[in-house]
Amino acid sequence: MAHVYTPGLRVSENILLKKERRLPLQGDVLVSPGDKVKFDAIVAQTFLPGNVEMINVAGKLGVEPQEVPDCMLKPEGEKISKGEIIAQSKGFLGLFKSEINSPADGVIESISKRTGQVIIREPHIPVQINAYIDGIIDEIIEKEGVVIKTYATFIQGIFGIGGETTGELVLLVSSPDEEISLNKITPELSGKIIVCGFFITNEIIQASLKTGVKGIIAGGIDDQDLRNFLGYDLGVAITGSEEKGITLIITEGFGKIKMADKTFQLLTKNQGKLTSINGATQIRAGVMRPEIIIPYIDKIPYNIEEKKESLGMEIGSMIRIIRTPHFGELAKVISLPSELQKIQSEALVRVVEVELENKERLIIPRANVELIES
Repeated sequence: MAHVYTPGLRVSENILLKKERRLPLQGDVLVSPGDKVKFDAIVAQTFLPGNVEMINVAGKLGVEPQEVPDCMLKPEGEKISKGEIIAQSKGFLGLFKSEINSPADGVIESISKRTGQVIIREPHIPVQINAYIDGIIDEIIEKEGVVIKTYATFIQGIFGIGGETTGELVLLVSSPDEEISLNKITPELSGKIIVCGFFITNEIIQASLKTGVKGIIAGGIDDQDLRNFLGYDLGVAITGSEEKGITLIITEGFGKIKMADKTFQLLTKNQGKLTSINGATQIRAGVMRPEIIIPYIDKIPYNIEEKKESLGMEIGSMIRIIRTPHFGELAKVISLPSELQKIQSEALVRVVEVELENKERLIIPRANVELIES
């Protein structure tokens, strides 16, 4: 049977998923292989050097640089508190002394006789990474992090905004082509991740944000609504670092697009369950997709094998069309002709024959489709 590689989205139920959690620089791993962890458990931590405060003690006290050590009330290496007196001039006959107070909590790192400068190092800044998903520690990456495995439903979206968050999954619509109404955003949804059907507006996002909703999953969004929400044009940047107080996962694309039936069915089946989502998206080299992870750690034993990598697109595969006039529609692969074919632009390209959900058949360039992996 013919196969062809096509980058695609993963929409899978009951798979063994592994997630790497890694520190930005070396530190301490706080768990052991086989440990069962919850999504909010801290699995590794490190400390970044604190900010530096430089004080021109010689200039402030009106003394020569070599006299600065004699004016210091605290030696190198000693901890100090903000506002504490750290240096004092000799004054005149013991009077009219000038004083210097510490601008921050920290440690006196150095006292220079050459420059008359004193360096204060603020406390180390802790950096911690949590598990993000409920799972089991599968592997330790020495001094860097861990690999966590969990049995889960895993759904990738087309586009997202915002970083990692976790909450209970709540459906607010009864079908994949239903558009949510504003009156369904109620205070009871605080801390939840909500499924909003096939389209969301900036009005829905703002109401959800005000209510305390952690995340929104929807089929589509208008680019103007996204611009209004962010306050700027997104361009081609990597998303995920936005600090907007809410994470968005768009499963189908821009515009009013029905959510894929399989995606909606999986979300419906798992409503009420703890769900982890991440809106980070990168379309260019090193593709990164927004993700929805629903772990089953408390119900499923870990005696399953990791799912094999997909061989790629083949006859029978489900794909999504990613170019107009059928943008966003799902279809099944009928054939994969090996010979190049001429398309409307006169270019010779490889094509795929597909069947839409309404049974209509089309010949489409392979570059215009995206594989949906199960």
